[in-house]
Amino acid sequence: MRKMALNYQLYLLLLPVVAYYVLFHYVPMYGVLIAFKDFSATKGILGSPWVGLEHFQRFFESYHFWTIIRNTLGLSLVSLIVGFPLPIILALLLNQLVFKRYKKFIQTVLYAPHFISVVVLVGMLFVFLSQKGAVNSLSTSMGGERINFMSDPAWFKPLYILSGVWQETGFACIIYLAALSGVNPETHEAAIMDGASKRQRIWNVDIPAILPTAVILLILACGSIMNVGFEKAFLMQTPLNQPSAEIISTYVYKVGLQQADYSFSAAVGLFNSVVNLILLVLVNSFAKRLSGSGLWA
Repeated sequence: MRKMALNYQLYLLLLPVVAYYVLFHYVPMYGVLIAFKDFSATKGILGSPWVGLEHFQRFFESYHFWTIIRNTLGLSLVSLIVGFPLPIILALLLNQLVFKRYKKFIQTVLYAPHFISVVVLVGMLFVFLSQKGAVNSLSTSMGGERINFMSDPAWFKPLYILSGVWQETGFACIIYLAALSGVNPETHEAAIMDGASKRQRIWNVDIPAILPTAVILLILACGSIMNVGFEKAFLMQTPLNQPSAEIISTYVYKVGLQQADYSFSAAVGLFNSVVNLILLVLVNSFAKRLSGSGLWA
Protein backbone atom coordinates (compact mmCIF):
# COMPACT_ATOMS: atom_id res chain seq x y z
CA MET A 1 0.00 0.00 0.00
CA ARG A 2 2.89 2.33 0.75
CA LYS A 3 4.31 1.83 -2.73
CA MET A 4 0.89 2.51 -4.22
CA ALA A 5 0.63 5.74 -2.23
CA LEU A 6 4.07 6.86 -3.39
CA ASN A 7 3.27 6.08 -7.04
CA TYR A 8 -0.39 7.04 -7.08
CA GLN A 9 0.08 9.08 -10.29
CA LEU A 10 0.96 5.91 -12.21
CA TYR A 11 -2.10 4.11 -10.86
CA LEU A 12 -4.30 7.06 -11.85
CA LEU A 13 -2.94 6.79 -15.40
CA LEU A 14 -3.76 3.07 -15.34
CA LEU A 15 -7.31 3.63 -14.08
CA PRO A 16 -8.94 4.52 -17.46
CA VAL A 17 -7.54 1.36 -19.04
CA VAL A 18 -8.81 -0.80 -16.17
CA ALA A 19 -12.22 0.91 -16.35
CA TYR A 20 -12.37 0.28 -20.10
CA TYR A 21 -11.72 -3.46 -19.74
CA VAL A 22 -14.13 -3.81 -16.84
CA LEU A 23 -16.97 -1.98 -18.60
CA PHE A 24 -16.55 -3.31 -22.12
CA HIS A 25 -14.94 -6.73 -21.62
CA TYR A 26 -15.95 -8.12 -18.23
CA VAL A 27 -19.42 -6.66 -17.59
CA PRO A 28 -20.75 -7.95 -20.98
CA MET A 29 -19.80 -11.49 -19.89
CA TYR A 30 -23.00 -11.45 -17.89
CA GLY A 31 -24.84 -11.83 -21.20
CA VAL A 32 -23.25 -15.26 -21.74
CA LEU A 33 -26.02 -16.59 -19.47
CA ILE A 34 -28.43 -16.57 -22.41
CA ALA A 35 -26.48 -19.51 -23.88
CA PHE A 36 -27.95 -21.59 -21.03
CA LYS A 37 -31.45 -20.09 -21.20
CA ASP A 38 -34.36 -19.90 -23.59
CA PHE A 39 -33.91 -16.16 -23.93
CA SER A 40 -36.89 -13.92 -24.44
CA ALA A 41 -36.45 -10.17 -24.90
CA THR A 42 -39.67 -9.47 -22.98
CA LYS A 43 -38.60 -11.55 -19.98
CA GLY A 44 -34.97 -10.47 -19.94
CA ILE A 45 -31.94 -12.55 -19.03
CA LEU A 46 -32.96 -13.32 -15.45
CA GLY A 47 -36.62 -13.99 -16.30
CA SER A 48 -35.93 -16.39 -19.18
CA PRO A 49 -36.22 -20.11 -18.33
CA TRP A 50 -33.06 -22.14 -17.72
CA VAL A 51 -32.43 -24.89 -20.29
CA GLY A 52 -28.86 -25.89 -19.40
CA LEU A 53 -26.84 -27.41 -22.23
CA GLU A 54 -29.78 -27.83 -24.59
CA HIS A 55 -28.49 -25.32 -27.15
CA PHE A 56 -25.02 -26.86 -27.13
CA GLN A 57 -26.49 -30.30 -27.70
CA ARG A 58 -28.63 -28.92 -30.52
CA PHE A 59 -25.52 -27.48 -32.18
CA PHE A 60 -23.50 -30.69 -31.78
CA GLU A 61 -26.34 -32.75 -33.29
CA SER A 62 -26.98 -30.32 -36.14
CA TYR A 63 -26.12 -31.50 -39.64
CA HIS A 64 -24.24 -28.20 -40.07
CA PHE A 65 -21.83 -28.99 -37.20
CA TRP A 66 -19.10 -30.99 -38.93
CA THR A 67 -19.26 -28.91 -42.10
CA ILE A 68 -18.79 -25.68 -40.15
CA ILE A 69 -16.00 -27.09 -37.96
CA ARG A 70 -14.21 -28.54 -41.00
CA ASN A 71 -14.45 -25.27 -42.93
CA THR A 72 -13.33 -23.17 -39.95
CA LEU A 73 -10.36 -25.37 -39.04
CA GLY A 74 -9.41 -25.84 -42.69
CA LEU A 75 -9.22 -22.11 -43.33
CA SER A 76 -7.43 -21.38 -40.04
CA LEU A 77 -4.83 -24.13 -40.19
CA VAL A 78 -3.90 -23.60 -43.84
CA SER A 79 -3.79 -19.83 -43.31
CA LEU A 80 -1.50 -20.39 -40.31
CA ILE A 81 0.77 -22.86 -42.11
CA VAL A 82 1.06 -20.69 -45.22
CA GLY A 83 0.85 -17.23 -43.70
CA PHE A 84 2.88 -17.50 -40.49
CA PRO A 85 6.39 -18.28 -41.90
CA LEU A 86 6.16 -15.81 -44.80
CA PRO A 87 6.50 -12.57 -42.73
CA ILE A 88 9.54 -14.07 -41.00
CA ILE A 89 11.18 -14.98 -44.31
CA LEU A 90 10.29 -11.59 -45.77
CA ALA A 91 11.72 -9.73 -42.76
CA LEU A 92 14.97 -11.70 -42.97
CA LEU A 93 15.27 -10.88 -46.69
CA LEU A 94 14.45 -7.18 -46.23
CA ASN A 95 16.98 -6.97 -43.41
CA GLN A 96 19.70 -7.98 -45.87
CA LEU A 97 19.01 -5.13 -48.30
CA VAL A 98 21.80 -2.56 -48.30
CA PHE A 99 20.39 0.27 -50.45
CA LYS A 100 18.01 2.25 -48.23
CA ARG A 101 15.95 3.84 -51.03
CA TYR A 102 15.33 0.49 -52.67
CA LYS A 103 14.48 -1.05 -49.29
CA LYS A 104 11.97 1.73 -48.50
CA PHE A 105 10.35 1.33 -51.93
CA ILE A 106 9.98 -2.45 -51.47
CA GLN A 107 8.57 -1.96 -47.97
CA THR A 108 6.01 0.58 -49.21
CA VAL A 109 4.86 -1.78 -51.97
CA LEU A 110 4.54 -4.65 -49.50
CA TYR A 111 2.75 -2.63 -46.79
CA ALA A 112 0.22 -0.96 -49.12
CA PRO A 113 -2.24 -3.92 -49.48
CA HIS A 114 -2.84 -3.90 -45.71
CA PHE A 115 -4.57 -0.53 -45.98
CA ILE A 116 -7.08 -1.77 -48.55
CA SER A 117 -10.40 -2.41 -46.82
CA VAL A 118 -11.86 -5.91 -46.84
CA VAL A 119 -14.87 -4.71 -48.85
CA VAL A 120 -12.62 -3.29 -51.55
CA LEU A 121 -10.46 -6.42 -51.57
CA VAL A 122 -13.45 -8.73 -52.06
CA GLY A 123 -14.79 -6.35 -54.72
CA MET A 124 -11.47 -6.68 -56.55
CA LEU A 125 -11.75 -10.46 -56.38
CA PHE A 126 -15.24 -10.38 -57.87
CA VAL A 127 -14.16 -7.98 -60.64
CA PHE A 128 -10.98 -9.79 -61.68
CA LEU A 129 -12.23 -13.35 -61.19
CA SER A 130 -15.75 -13.09 -62.59
CA GLN A 131 -16.83 -14.90 -65.75
CA LYS A 132 -15.95 -11.82 -67.81
CA GLY A 133 -13.07 -10.68 -65.62
CA ALA A 134 -9.46 -10.13 -66.55
CA VAL A 135 -8.29 -13.58 -65.40
CA ASN A 136 -10.89 -15.48 -67.44
CA SER A 137 -10.36 -13.21 -70.45
CA LEU A 138 -6.62 -13.93 -70.33
CA SER A 139 -7.29 -17.65 -69.84
CA THR A 140 -9.64 -17.90 -72.84
CA SER A 141 -7.24 -15.91 -75.04
CA MET A 142 -4.65 -18.60 -74.33
CA GLY A 143 -7.06 -21.43 -75.15
CA GLY A 144 -8.29 -22.15 -71.63
CA GLU A 145 -11.83 -22.39 -70.29
CA ARG A 146 -13.74 -19.87 -68.24
CA ILE A 147 -13.92 -20.70 -64.51
CA ASN A 148 -16.48 -19.20 -62.17
CA PHE A 149 -14.00 -18.74 -59.34
CA MET A 150 -16.31 -16.99 -56.89
CA SER A 151 -19.08 -19.58 -57.20
CA ASP A 152 -16.98 -22.74 -57.20
CA PRO A 153 -16.69 -24.22 -53.66
CA ALA A 154 -13.28 -25.68 -54.51
CA TRP A 155 -11.85 -22.20 -55.15
CA PHE A 156 -13.13 -20.50 -51.98
CA LYS A 157 -10.35 -21.61 -49.62
CA PRO A 158 -7.43 -20.91 -52.02
CA LEU A 159 -8.80 -17.44 -52.84
CA TYR A 160 -9.46 -16.63 -49.18
CA ILE A 161 -5.99 -17.74 -48.05
CA LEU A 162 -3.97 -16.28 -50.94
CA SER A 163 -5.75 -12.93 -50.79
CA GLY A 164 -5.03 -12.82 -47.05
CA VAL A 165 -1.36 -13.61 -47.65
CA TRP A 166 -1.15 -10.84 -50.26
CA GLN A 167 -2.85 -8.32 -47.98
CA GLU A 168 -1.20 -9.04 -44.62
CA THR A 169 2.27 -10.56 -45.16
CA GLY A 170 4.06 -7.27 -45.78
CA PHE A 171 2.53 -5.51 -42.80
CA ALA A 172 3.02 -8.52 -40.51
CA CYS A 173 6.78 -8.50 -41.11
CA ILE A 174 7.11 -5.06 -39.42
CA ILE A 175 7.29 -6.57 -35.94
CA TYR A 176 10.06 -8.95 -37.04
CA LEU A 177 11.98 -6.09 -38.64
CA ALA A 178 11.68 -4.24 -35.33
CA ALA A 179 13.12 -7.26 -33.53
CA LEU A 180 15.95 -7.51 -36.05
CA SER A 181 16.77 -3.83 -35.61
CA GLY A 182 17.60 -4.61 -31.98
CA VAL A 183 20.41 -6.98 -32.96
CA ASN A 184 23.79 -5.49 -32.01
CA PRO A 185 25.79 -4.79 -35.22
CA GLU A 186 28.91 -5.88 -33.38
CA THR A 187 27.48 -9.40 -33.30
CA HIS A 188 27.41 -9.49 -37.10
CA GLU A 189 30.86 -7.94 -37.27
CA ALA A 190 32.23 -10.63 -34.94
CA ALA A 191 30.57 -13.34 -37.04
CA ILE A 192 32.11 -11.89 -40.22
CA MET A 193 35.53 -11.83 -38.56
CA ASP A 194 35.06 -15.50 -37.70
CA GLY A 195 34.38 -16.25 -41.36
CA ALA A 196 30.60 -16.75 -41.14
CA SER A 197 28.74 -16.54 -44.44
CA LYS A 198 25.55 -14.48 -44.87
CA ARG A 199 23.45 -17.65 -44.57
CA GLN A 200 25.23 -18.62 -41.35
CA ARG A 201 24.72 -15.14 -39.88
CA ILE A 202 21.00 -15.31 -40.66
CA TRP A 203 20.73 -18.74 -39.08
CA ASN A 204 22.87 -18.11 -35.99
CA VAL A 205 22.30 -14.39 -35.31
CA ASP A 206 19.07 -13.12 -36.90
CA ILE A 207 16.78 -16.10 -36.34
CA PRO A 208 17.62 -16.48 -32.60
CA ALA A 209 16.93 -12.74 -32.23
CA ILE A 210 13.38 -12.99 -33.59
CA LEU A 211 12.57 -16.43 -32.16
CA PRO A 212 10.95 -15.17 -28.89
CA THR A 213 8.77 -12.77 -30.90
CA ALA A 214 7.80 -15.53 -33.33
CA VAL A 215 6.87 -17.86 -30.46
CA ILE A 216 4.60 -15.24 -28.85
CA LEU A 217 2.86 -14.49 -32.16
CA LEU A 218 2.46 -18.20 -32.86
CA ILE A 219 0.82 -18.74 -29.47
CA LEU A 220 -1.60 -15.87 -30.14
CA ALA A 221 -2.34 -17.20 -33.62
CA CYS A 222 -3.07 -20.68 -32.28
CA GLY A 223 -5.24 -19.19 -29.54
CA SER A 224 -7.50 -17.60 -32.16
CA ILE A 225 -7.47 -20.49 -34.61
CA MET A 226 -11.26 -20.79 -34.50
CA ASN A 227 -11.74 -17.07 -35.15
CA VAL A 228 -11.60 -16.90 -38.92
CA GLY A 229 -12.24 -13.37 -40.18
CA PHE A 230 -15.99 -12.87 -40.45
CA GLU A 231 -16.05 -9.92 -42.85
CA LYS A 232 -14.14 -11.42 -45.77
CA ALA A 233 -15.72 -14.86 -45.44
CA PHE A 234 -19.21 -13.34 -45.35
CA LEU A 235 -18.56 -11.03 -48.31
CA MET A 236 -17.07 -13.85 -50.39
CA GLN A 237 -20.02 -16.16 -49.79
CA THR A 238 -22.40 -16.93 -52.63
CA PRO A 239 -25.28 -19.45 -52.73
CA LEU A 240 -23.09 -21.80 -54.81
CA ASN A 241 -19.92 -21.79 -52.67
CA GLN A 242 -21.83 -22.07 -49.37
CA PRO A 243 -20.63 -25.65 -48.60
CA SER A 244 -17.03 -24.40 -48.36
CA ALA A 245 -17.69 -20.85 -47.19
CA GLU A 246 -19.84 -21.35 -44.09
CA ILE A 247 -17.75 -20.93 -40.94
CA ILE A 248 -18.60 -20.46 -37.25
CA SER A 249 -18.57 -16.65 -37.30
CA THR A 250 -20.87 -16.37 -40.34
CA TYR A 251 -23.13 -19.09 -38.94
CA VAL A 252 -23.46 -17.23 -35.61
CA TYR A 253 -24.31 -14.01 -37.48
CA LYS A 254 -27.01 -15.66 -39.57
CA VAL A 255 -28.58 -17.59 -36.69
CA GLY A 256 -28.29 -14.79 -34.14
CA LEU A 257 -29.19 -11.68 -36.12
CA GLN A 258 -31.02 -12.88 -39.22
CA GLN A 259 -33.02 -15.63 -37.50
CA ALA A 260 -33.10 -13.93 -34.05
CA ASP A 261 -32.18 -17.19 -32.27
CA TYR A 262 -30.09 -15.40 -29.66
CA SER A 263 -29.62 -18.22 -27.17
CA PHE A 264 -28.48 -20.73 -29.78
CA SER A 265 -26.06 -18.27 -31.40
CA ALA A 266 -24.66 -17.35 -27.96
CA ALA A 267 -24.08 -21.05 -27.25
CA VAL A 268 -22.21 -21.51 -30.54
CA GLY A 269 -20.12 -18.39 -29.87
CA LEU A 270 -19.33 -19.56 -26.33
CA PHE A 271 -18.27 -22.98 -27.62
CA ASN A 272 -15.96 -21.23 -30.08
CA SER A 273 -14.40 -19.06 -27.33
CA VAL A 274 -13.88 -22.02 -24.97
CA VAL A 275 -12.07 -23.99 -27.70
CA ASN A 276 -9.83 -20.98 -28.40
CA LEU A 277 -9.04 -20.61 -24.68
CA ILE A 278 -8.11 -24.29 -24.36
CA LEU A 279 -5.88 -24.09 -27.43
CA LEU A 280 -4.20 -20.94 -26.10
CA VAL A 281 -3.39 -22.58 -22.75
CA LEU A 282 -2.13 -25.80 -24.36
CA VAL A 283 0.05 -24.06 -26.97
CA ASN A 284 1.46 -21.66 -24.38
CA SER A 285 2.37 -24.59 -22.10
CA PHE A 286 4.00 -26.45 -25.00
CA ALA A 287 5.94 -23.36 -26.10
CA LYS A 288 7.20 -22.75 -22.55
CA ARG A 289 8.57 -26.27 -22.36
CA LEU A 290 10.06 -26.19 -25.83
CA SER A 291 11.60 -22.71 -26.07
CA GLY A 292 11.22 -21.11 -22.64
CA SER A 293 9.08 -18.29 -24.05
CA GLY A 294 5.37 -17.87 -23.37
CA LEU A 295 2.59 -15.41 -22.67
CA TRP A 296 2.66 -16.14 -18.94
CA ALA A 297 4.54 -18.32 -16.49
